[in-house]
Amino acid sequence: MKVAIIGATGNAGSLILKEALSRNLSVTAIVRHPEKLKEKVPILVKDLFELTKKDVEFFDVVIDAFRPPAGQEEMHQTSLNHLSHILRGTETRLIVVGGASSLFIDDEHRMIDVSDPEAVYYPTAYNMYQAFMDLKAAQQLNWTYLSPAANFVPDGPRTGNYQVSDDHLQKNAEGKNEISMADYAIAIIDEVIEPRHLNQHFSVYS
Repeated sequence: MKVAIIGATGNAGSLILKEALSRNLSVTAIVRHPEKLKEKVPILVKDLFELTKKDVEFFDVVIDAFRPPAGQEEMHQTSLNHLSHILRGTETRLIVVGGASSLFIDDEHRMIDVSDPEAVYYPTAYNMYQAFMDLKAAQQLNWTYLSPAANFVPDGPRTGNYQVSDDHLQKNAEGKNEISMADYAIAIIDEVIEPRHLNQHFSVYS
């Protein structure tokens, strides 16, 4: 299976890359700064917005772990729209490292209020939510959107365990909704190898 990872040098992306290699997948890193890569893999040095259909249709799966810099949160929308456009009509599956702003705490209320511009989390939450809604509406696109828990821990341990939910926030026995990036990486590669959420949104927590 041929897998490309966009943002493979980031916090989540680097762990997803490491996990993919541990499962003997054929992985290509799509990056702008290859000198930051810690693993030796084939590299496509290209900005996400310059990717073409010809660049990506070769892969079975493209994992989007891109995260824009602070102050440019609107790129959550524009980047995912671009990827959706170039992958439309191909057999390549797009798996998105999503956010928690799309999760519900009950049947009517989302965990985060994306309508409050004064909230400190608003730029990221709003733009990730809008990007997700556009993804859901996309036609002729094979996609999966995986939301991490609300507390997405960069340096947490790799326990090898996680729980699966749909688009509802769930808490563990300790009343927490959290997951380490290392365990999230396991979940996303599990989904690559054994697709269970085609054209679906789901979430994972420890």
